[in-house]
Amino acid sequence: MKGSTLAMNKNKFVYTAFLAIAFAATFSACKDKRSTGLEYARNMYDPIAYNPDQPNKNFKDGKTAQLPPAHTKPVGFTEYDEYPNTKEGYEAAGVSMVNPLPVDTVNLAEGKHLFDVFCSPCHGTKGDGQGHLVKIEKFNGVPSYFAGSSSRGGDMKALTAGKIYHTITYGVNNMGSHASQISPTDRWKVVMYVQELQKQQ
Repeated sequence: MKGSTLAMNKNKFVYTAFLAIAFAATFSACKDKRSTGLEYARNMYDPIAYNPDQPNKNFKDGKTAQLPPAHTKPVGFTEYDEYPNTKEGYEAAGVSMVNPLPVDTVNLAEGKHLFDVFCSPCHGTKGDGQGHLVKIEKFNGVPSYFAGSSSRGGDMKALTAGKIYHTITYGVNNMGSHASQISPTDRWKVVMYVQELQKQQ
């Protein structure tokens, strides 16, 4: 009898404690209508780092976004100074630069995908210079890779890998540079696919 009374008292105590905690939690959540209640791991959704556009007292100019130190290069950056954006640089690239990637189905498939995304709007999916932007904008001068002539001289189908790479990097005429959109490795994949298009009749 005594044991059952103790068990009942213990159960009442647990039940009362649970109700008190539930009431306190409910009351604290309802106190501020803007509050979502108890917050867990606040640092997971409050950024610790500064946003680039935030003021920052840690720097003399008070800005978070800073220029990188002089003479530093980003990870993965490839220097291209030996082939400047000149006719001479273009010709030198055409003679000296060789595609370092192996010609295989994976690289060709990736090159085709990149070509379709970045190049086909003007050059056409077949490389015939009849992309949809050419058709709707009615501008001329986009050559065919297998039947046209280069504005720099010579047949398009005879362009070397280095000349194609140089053109992707710097652009020519109405074509802008794609250096910021296509990484150096991916440019070589595009070059590989363009050279396949050059073989068409």
